[in-house]
Amino acid sequence: MPSVDQILKDGGEILKKFKKIQIEDLLEREPVELDNKGLLEVIQDKTILVSGGGGSIGSELCRQIVKFSPGKLVILDNYENTTYELQNELLRAYPDLDLDIVIGSVRGKPRLDAVFKVYKPAMVFHAAAHKHVPLMEFSPSEAVKNNVFGTYNIARCADEFGVKKFVMISTDKAVNPTNVMGATKRICEMIVQSMQEVSTTEFVAVRFGNVLGSNGSVIPLFKKQIEEGGPVTLTHKDITRYFMTIPEAAQLVLQSASYAKGGEIFVLDMGKPVRIYDLAEKLIKLSGYTPNVDMEIKTTGLRPGEKLYEELLMDEEGLTKTAHSKIFIGKPIFCDIVSLTKQLEHLREVTETMDKVKIKEAVAEITGTYIIDMVHC
Repeated sequence: MPSVDQILKDGGEILKKFKKIQIEDLLEREPVELDNKGLLEVIQDKTILVSGGGGSIGSELCRQIVKFSPGKLVILDNYENTTYELQNELLRAYPDLDLDIVIGSVRGKPRLDAVFKVYKPAMVFHAAAHKHVPLMEFSPSEAVKNNVFGTYNIARCADEFGVKKFVMISTDKAVNPTNVMGATKRICEMIVQSMQEVSTTEFVAVRFGNVLGSNGSVIPLFKKQIEEGGPVTLTHKDITRYFMTIPEAAQLVLQSASYAKGGEIFVLDMGKPVRIYDLAEKLIKLSGYTPNVDMEIKTTGLRPGEKLYEELLMDEEGLTKTAHSKIFIGKPIFCDIVSLTKQLEHLREVTETMDKVKIKEAVAEITGTYIIDMVHC
């Protein structure tokens, strides 16, 4: 602790270092507000299943869902630690909540069959995925198994067990992808849109950008680097990203679900893209330091598969408005489940070879828009 004399003399600077930084402080816009109309109708007294429910987005979805009095909440996740913590948190806040925790992976169709047979959910929020771009560049087989076939498995279960609504969490990295993570998520969107054509379930996807404060995002990394005295590292001085807070993203996913009729890709308006360098400067200042004086900002070069900027929409998709000013609908551009099924069978065979180049080529063949980073294959 500083002395009283120091506080009197330099109180402003000292107090800045004690200020708890709010994620909202870093947004260059007002937080998105949720319109609750329609959400009670789709959630209240219904059995809701959230895959990847222990993750950053999945757990916040669960926190938002319980506010609308579901009949039962089923959290499915492969990672028990964060899921256990979420279970305790939810039951402390909602002691009467009917909550079941299911440990299991979306990779295994028999496990999912058993879960759906027991619970027969009315609505599924599919948030389970591998999302770390550089890691998936070096392990494309895992991205395919978890993202593509995990989505294929749970989507088929939704169809077979009569789920009313199926909502998949997608990403702006699925648009003209330059990395395998984004490309696998684009295939997930294709699965969702093609399933819509052959099922009574309403299949939709919700696409948004980076989430401030989520596991693996830049903010926790920058905070840790500042705590350790720097430097704060970023890959390129001009790199930009779209950002939302975790609650914003989760709330707009729920809102989109209430608008869903089936086949849509909902695109969230995330405001203007933010330059990561500006974000680093702002966080450093909020932490009580001066950028590049007593806290260095260092650029390290673009990582494998990384773009300078992201897009939220493909050229051919177009946009239509919804009742919410921050939610738009991209028109369906893929609906051929027969050809997709054949391509997925080929992708499954190639994935078993563990040949990174062949896997990425097979992924590119399906998407038609994936530009492979051959340097890091």
